[in-house]
Amino acid sequence: VQVVESGGGLVQAGDSLRLSCAASGRTFSRYTMGWFRQAPGKEREFVAGISWSGGRTAYADSVKGRFTISRDNAKNTVYLQMNSLKPEDTAVYYCTADRNYMVVATASHEYDYWGQGTQVTVSS
Repeated sequence: VQVVESGGGLVQAGDSLRLSCAASGRTFSRYTMGWFRQAPGKEREFVAGISWSGGRTAYADSVKGRFTISRDNAKNTVYLQMNSLKPEDTAVYYCTADRNYMVVATASHEYDYWGQGTQVTVSS
């Protein structure tokens, strides 16, 4: 499967942004999907993940209550709604797919396919 992110940009603190990830392939619904991010000089970190059915989700503590992950299997698309953005949310955001659709993994090495990333910059 191939994944392509979109929706990044420059916003102010407190604003909202929605990222989209379009996936190719007829088996999109068989993948767990996730979002990771990487800020300059930092390691890539887990942001959110969603099971194949959307019935299970997981979030990093730093984004709980502010970010929401969702998916539309009919459109082969996963979304990341980001509200109340903070400067520390500034990073390149990556969409990723995991063939093990039975779990929502939080470690990057568990995921099999990665997009090129989209930049999110939050100014103070």
